[in-house]
Amino acid sequence: MTSRVPHGVLVVTLATFVALTLAVLLVEKIALDATIRESMLSHASPSTVSVLRVVNLGGNWKILLPATVLLLVAFDRARRTWWAWVALMLAAPLAEGSLKLAVERPRPESAAFGYPSGHATAVAAYAGALLYLAAELRPRWRTAVRVLAIALMLAVGVARVILRAHWPSDVAAGFALGLALASVATLIASATDPRRPRRVQ
Repeated sequence: MTSRVPHGVLVVTLATFVALTLAVLLVEKIALDATIRESMLSHASPSTVSVLRVVNLGGNWKILLPATVLLLVAFDRARRTWWAWVALMLAAPLAEGSLKLAVERPRPESAAFGYPSGHATAVAAYAGALLYLAAELRPRWRTAVRVLAIALMLAVGVARVILRAHWPSDVAAGFALGLALASVATLIASATDPRRPRRVQ
């Protein structure tokens, strides 16, 4: 994977995050947020909620910590540049926690700060790492792993809204932030990979 891809993703995700943050700061209540949330909640059956309680664990550090270790075991590139991926999974909660305090946006049914979603940020950071690291797999496996990574990310995002923990824009901002951090980690890993081809002077 060339550096153009993570550069492009970084630009798009950062722009998305900045736009969402400005909207949240400037508009007291985003109408589209409430409309999407109400629509999602109206289609959530008790059985769906039960399933999403399990899916929700995909954004929890208790799952993502061993999952990060699995990345280091499964991918040669991840082992060679382990510091970038470990730093990514540490940076994600630090970034979203700091931004929650800066933005101070309450959750839909709680006064606790919810922007951006921590679960969404963490799972997007992990999914982003998996998307980039999957480049070393054979085409069929590469596609399967990438589809699984995106599906996991989206499922956790849906769970955060259906379980009444976040506004949809909290989740969208978490996705943007997590993917931006994953792009930075990828660029760092590419620049520091000991097997990176060196230019002939």
